[in-house]
Amino acid sequence: MKQPPTIVIFGAAVRPDGRPSGTLRRRVAAAAAFAARFPATTFIPTGGVGRFGASEASVMADMLRADGHSGWSFLLEETATDTLSSVRAVCRLLREHEIAGPVYAATSAYHLPRCLLLLWLAGIPARPCPPPAAPAASNWRKRWYWRLREVPAIPYDAALVLALRLLQRL
Repeated sequence: MKQPPTIVIFGAAVRPDGRPSGTLRRRVAAAAAFAARFPATTFIPTGGVGRFGASEASVMADMLRADGHSGWSFLLEETATDTLSSVRAVCRLLREHEIAGPVYAATSAYHLPRCLLLLWLAGIPARPCPPPAAPAASNWRKRWYWRLREVPAIPYDAALVLALRLLQRL
């Protein structure tokens, strides 16, 4: 029997009133749209408590549950504070729950290369979910800030994942 897919949704900010940020909403919507192609999906929303409200993971799970798809199940990862800690925690969850099916990463387009690389380096051959489109009215400076921020983060996090894997701490 073919394993159902697992979709890891990488977190983003929760607003002071507890609502999801636009980025978080778009990531969840993209993951839900992709999951609609499958009869059953397991979601791993990842992200701990930030500056405001509940954990990013619980906010994402609530959004997905509101969609009401009966074939969806959830494993919340509520400890992660950044991309690297998300990848480490997701690796643990996948091992603990013996999930061997295909794994997909859902996040923003600028963030997707780093997430996929880190998962691959951690031994998880993840595939991309189609990322959400950037909002039409978004500020080009902000978009480029987030893209350029990935430039040093990718080799830095990749080196840390490789070191953790060599030390067998991943």
